[in-house]
Amino acid sequence: MKTNKLFLAIAATVLSAGSFAQTVDEIVDKHVTALGGIDKIKAINTLVIDRSLAVQGMEIPNKTILVVGKSFRNESTVMGNSMVQVVDDSKGWMIRPTMMGGTGEPEDMPADVVKQQLSSLDPFGGLVNYKEKGHKVELVGKEQVDKKDVFHLKMTTADGQVMDEYIDANTYLVTKIKTTMNGQEGEIDLSDYKEVEGVKFPNTMDISNPQMGTMSFVTSKIVVNTPVDNAIFKKPVK
Repeated sequence: MKTNKLFLAIAATVLSAGSFAQTVDEIVDKHVTALGGIDKIKAINTLVIDRSLAVQGMEIPNKTILVVGKSFRNESTVMGNSMVQVVDDSKGWMIRPTMMGGTGEPEDMPADVVKQQLSSLDPFGGLVNYKEKGHKVELVGKEQVDKKDVFHLKMTTADGQVMDEYIDANTYLVTKIKTTMNGQEGEIDLSDYKEVEGVKFPNTMDISNPQMGTMSFVTSKIVVNTPVDNAIFKKPVK
């Protein structure tokens, strides 16, 4: 009798683990479908995104030019001063105005900053094709965030970064991400998804952590698969 009970307990544990893993994949599959489907996602090679950045009472125009999985260039203008961040083939450079501790000239981006910026090369998020990327995803549970039912997924990236992602249980779109930013815990709130060329993008993104405070990005325009001159990613030579 005890043997039967032990067998049933082991069987229940195995079945539970199997269905748990299946549930994770079902959630991720529905998330990918909600974004527009893997075929439409894979069809996007370049993005040009115009945004406004609200921080400390200032409205800052921001433009990102992205070759998916390879290179990006992010430009902002603050009080007439240009800020540039570029990552190309896992290397980076930047231009910081003197008011932000820079020289106004191109300089190499520190390796730890480059590592943080690499996620920007993946505009659709780490959950899309997460197994191919070497990430691991587990289901923490179903919770309520901002009075909405969400699936709480914990993703460990291939390089060891841990991110808590919250997926709306109705839309299957990511509404919140919690991760480490500059050594401190931070949050990214995503909302106002809009479709461009069959793929949904969050048009509002609020980023907050104790060091930076809160920054709000609002997208005004997204252009898909426009030709991009690779020269814009190369560090200028004096």
